[in-house]
Amino acid sequence: MKTNTFKRFVIFWFSQSVSQLGSSMTSFALIIWSYSQSQSALSVSLMAFCSYLPYVAASIFAGTLVDRHSKKAIMLLTDLGAALCSAGIFILLNTGGLKHFYIYGVNLCIGLMNSLQSPAQSVAVGLLIPEEKRSQASGMDSFAGSLITVVSPVLGSALLAAGGLGLVLITDLLSFLFAFVVLFFFITIPETHTDNMKQTGIFKDSPQERKKSGGVFSGFKEEIVFLKEHRSIRSLILSMAAINFFSSLTYENILGPMILARSGYNSHVLAAVNAVLGIGGIVGGLIVSFWRAPKNPLRMIYFSSAISFLLGDMLMGFGQNCFLWCAAGAAASLPIPFVMAGQHMLLYKEVPVEIQGRIFAVRSALQFGTIPAAILSGGFLADYVFEPFMHSGSAPAMLLEQFVGPGPGSGMAVMFLCTGICGSAISVLACHCSCKFR
Repeated sequence: MKTNTFKRFVIFWFSQSVSQLGSSMTSFALIIWSYSQSQSALSVSLMAFCSYLPYVAASIFAGTLVDRHSKKAIMLLTDLGAALCSAGIFILLNTGGLKHFYIYGVNLCIGLMNSLQSPAQSVAVGLLIPEEKRSQASGMDSFAGSLITVVSPVLGSALLAAGGLGLVLITDLLSFLFAFVVLFFFITIPETHTDNMKQTGIFKDSPQERKKSGGVFSGFKEEIVFLKEHRSIRSLILSMAAINFFSSLTYENILGPMILARSGYNSHVLAAVNAVLGIGGIVGGLIVSFWRAPKNPLRMIYFSSAISFLLGDMLMGFGQNCFLWCAAGAAASLPIPFVMAGQHMLLYKEVPVEIQGRIFAVRSALQFGTIPAAILSGGFLADYVFEPFMHSGSAPAMLLEQFVGPGPGSGMAVMFLCTGICGSAISVLACHCSCKFR
């Protein structure tokens, strides 16, 4: 029975990975299109900002809907909504009406869909796999995400050269159709049962009473109570929120513009760097898949995060050619699967399955809540602070040029140095505090 369940997870994992590949190619192509139109890092930042803002805002309350409704139905409906958004971009492109403003609006809708789809998929994974396979499943997820990072820029660049943005969007829609059909016809996701929740003391009333009296906002209080009572989970979420801020300040929106600016708008160089970012994640994901679970995953989380910042971000800032940027990408991405696996181990172990939807959702709201601010700040700082400063000719700017080099993109390179220092320091401090409290 467990073997059949895991096989079902593998089919689910593969089909969803194909759909994510299509979405990733579209995101890569839109970055190229946006930056070529505006030459502004802020325009790229706003695209990512509009994706994350509704995702974070709605995640606070999305968990209640996920726990009380079919996970499969939620994933099907949200995937359909996201596909309609891609179709809208395709129509605007072919009618000559595609503008940054419309992409921002579409990304707002996609972010809202993701706020429901992400916790639903997280709970579904926990339901589809036996407990002893969860570390392996986490490694598979990391492997797929990293492989997508490798393949999507390569395929995206090839499709852009062959048929433009329209061909990328068509491929995205076909990948969605494949995943939708597989999920609808071939995947059965068991639903959670809340009958034992009264016995655990998490809820005082019966499931029937909760369903009658509670709306989408009623679960928020229960989420907060759970986090207050579980200090390890709360500390992990808050520390990862700080780490995500410094990571997203650069990688979510500045990496692409910096590479394009410093390489003479060479999309192949950007594709190569993104590919190596994915290769590093693939290697890390494979190691995690066969890695023996540590007794203290918190050390693994924070140590891996510190290495990613210290080696990846610093080298990305110092680098002035494709080789060094690729080396930085590998150093930054290889530790990430260890960070992800450690989080999954703690969450699946500490959080009862009956409320995982709510806890995963509020975790998204809190842990990823800093990302929109980081994205917007990153674009603003690049365009209006660091880039003008590095072109000012001042003594500090000339000193920094000795490390990062002159020219367009040098200000964004300095930003990578700053996030490398701050991110690694936050990781070390969080590790010290979390291990001390445990």
